[in-house]
Parts: sequence; structure tokens; C-alpha cells
Amino acid sequence: MKQAILITAYKDAGRLRELVDVFGDGDFEFYIHVDKKGDISERECAALAAHPNVAYVSRKYKVNWGGMNHLKCVLLLARQALKNKNIGYMHTISGCDYPVKNLSYFKEFAAENRKEYLENFPVPASHWYKGGMDRIEFYHPMDWVNMRDFGQLKYYYWALKVQEKLGMKRSYSRKLPALHGGSIWWSLTYDCVKYVIDYTSVHPRLLRRLKYAFIPEEFYFQTVIMNSLFAKNVVNDNLRYIDWSDRNGNCPAVLDITDAGAIRDSAALFARKIESPVSDELLKHLRGSLTGAK
Repeated sequence: MKQAILITAYKDAGRLRELVDVFGDGDFEFYIHVDKKGDISERECAALAAHPNVAYVSRKYKVNWGGMNHLKCVLLLARQALKNKNIGYMHTISGCDYPVKNLSYFKEFAAENRKEYLENFPVPASHWYKGGMDRIEFYHPMDWVNMRDFGQLKYYYWALKVQEKLGMKRSYSRKLPALHGGSIWWSLTYDCVKYVIDYTSVHPRLLRRLKYAFIPEEFYFQTVIMNSLFAKNVVNDNLRYIDWSDRNGNCPAVLDITDAGAIRDSAALFARKIESPVSDELLKHLRGSLTGAK
């Protein structure tokens, strides 16, 4: 049984190549989307595409944080992976993720499991600001907003305040499936991913409704799956080690060597975020754990 690793990335071609090399046998295939405006060159993309374990490389979309295009990237990669009917499981990761279990563990996981590992919760959700409804009730043109540009960010918040002041809330039709939220990083069976892609083709209304939502990727797979027969097979755990505190200059935290023990003791398949130089010592530790090196 093969497994597909779907990666969305925008920088560090060397780390991408390392991720591909870590899964260094024919039981794993990689499907990669590189941000069209990212720091990876066409030459580096071509080198990735030439790797025997890489089935597909695209840089179709420009991706801004919070926009629809990241969800489109994942759907694109899923459609490509579904062409290989020998795939049993699919895993979504970013270029800032790293595996924390060895190949034997991944293979046993896929052979023994038919569960769907997906973080999920009904929306409105108490731990989301305003329950998360502001994410879909207002227009959030995130595909055109660079959150690192103060001028654009200022205009974006001004536009939100105007919508709120004028009561310009968009309704969510009762004819659409009940909203659920959660992380875009998941491990799902081939059949479950196929259901989502088939649903997208037959029932495009939900995807259209999430256009201009804030981080629509955190609604789509959960809403489709949790309103389907696959819901009974869902384990509410995405098998990712993530520290949601504000640490090392980021939230979620950029992981460092102090996280090694917690990562080891977790059930996670992948850890994120791994960023140089903060994570360099941790990354060295993880490499050693995967290869058996001291």
C-alpha cells in the first residue's frame, strides 16, 4: 500500500528535498505545490520533479495566508494523488513540517488503520474568536492581502470595521451542510479524500460560499467529512505535534530542542513548525531518531 504526502511550500528547496529523501522508498509518493510567489526557483522545482518519489509538482497559485488559494492547492494535490489507486493514506504537511516516526511506523499505521485522523469541532466554536462566525459572515479578501504589509493590513482591518458597522453580514444557508472547523493538516484514507473531491465536483456551492471567508481551509474538509458517512470513522486527532503558545517569535511556536521529549512521547506523525536556526538542534535530534543514529 502506497501513501501520498501532499506538501504546500513557499521556501527552502533543500528542506523539501530532505523531506522527500526521508521517505526514501517506493511506498511513498510526493505531491508538491510551491507558492507561485515563493522563494523556490523554477530550476529547483524541476530538480524536485525529477526525484523518483515525486509524482507531481505545481506552482499554479499565489498563496497568501488566510486566503482561498491554499485550500485550492490542497484540493489540486488531492486530485492528482487520487489518480493512483494504489494509495491507501494521504497526509497533508507544509514545508515547515518534519516526520517524527520512522518508515516502519508509517507503514504499520497504514496497514492496520482505516480511520480518518482529522481535527474537528462544530462551528460556532467557543475557542475561536466570536465563535468563528465572523470568518464567514464578512468579506475577507485574503488572496489579495499581504499580512506582512502594514499598509495592506491597515486597509483590511478598516474594511472589516466598515462591514461590521454597516451590518453587512453574509448569511450561511441552511441548505448547506452544518459548519465544522479544524486544521488543514490531516491523515485521511484514499476513499475519504475521494469523497471530498467528488463532493466538490457535484456540490460546488459550499466551496463557492467559502470564497472570501477567513482561512477557508479550516472549514472545508471538516464540513464535508463530518456531514458524511465517513464521520463515524473520524478520530479527532490530526497526529501533528503543534505547540499553540506564542514562543520563539511565532504562534504556533517554532519548535526547539526543548520540545524533543514531548514530541517523542506523543502519537504524532509530524511536528510543526520546524524553522532554522531555532529548530536546528531539534532537527538534528529528529534525524538521528529516524535513522537510529546517536
